[in-house]
Amino acid sequence: MKLIVVIPTYNEAENIPRLAATLLALPVPDLNVLVVDDNSPDGTGQIADRLTAEYPGRIDVLHRSGKLGYGRATTSGFQRALELGAEAIATLDADFSHPPELLPGLLEALKSCDIALGSRYVPGGGVDRDWPFWRKGLSRFANFYARTILQLPVHDVTGGYRVYRREALEKMPLERLRSNGYAFLVEVIYVAHRLGFNFKEVPFYFADRRFGQSKMSFRVQREAALRVWQMRFEYRDLHPVSLAAGG
Repeated sequence: MKLIVVIPTYNEAENIPRLAATLLALPVPDLNVLVVDDNSPDGTGQIADRLTAEYPGRIDVLHRSGKLGYGRATTSGFQRALELGAEAIATLDADFSHPPELLPGLLEALKSCDIALGSRYVPGGGVDRDWPFWRKGLSRFANFYARTILQLPVHDVTGGYRVYRREALEKMPLERLRSNGYAFLVEVIYVAHRLGFNFKEVPFYFADRRFGQSKMSFRVQREAALRVWQMRFEYRDLHPVSLAAGG
């Protein structure tokens, strides 16, 4: 199974060489990396270009014109991965908050579902023990808020560590996704749920980034709070589809 790991980046120069080396050393056959860089001022895109020579045939780089947002970066990554013939597409953050060693477990889970999710909020999962109380509370509330409003059967709807079957992404209306930040992650899960896809959650411990700066902001949080209500109305036309060929 050809797996392409999509990694959206903006100012991740310290992380991307380490992450690429770690991913490509995993015992996962036919694993490839796609870096989607938003013209990072710190040279992340150029570093990724050099990595393509270091790992020939295993790394691709998609350069975008500027900081256009996580959602658009991920959607562009999905579309490029499908063009490159991926049979499974993974997404994870560049900052090692998503442990690369979990990826084989997510692939195993994908054998019996459409989308496998790394989850902080199922038994065995957790968030950084050094997070302040308010940040832990905010994260849990964001999940509860979105899950309740959209009636989602997933415990961690704002996590970005996921593996999708090719057939699932091909059936999703990617051109309609318009959120950014973690609202995009909620939107993808909601669309998948409306289409009748099934999920499996694999627990993991979410550690805070070791290098670089967080992209979280109040604007991102506000967008998510508003977008979940809009999603309820935007996707009323979606109904379960078959993932079988020609379904």
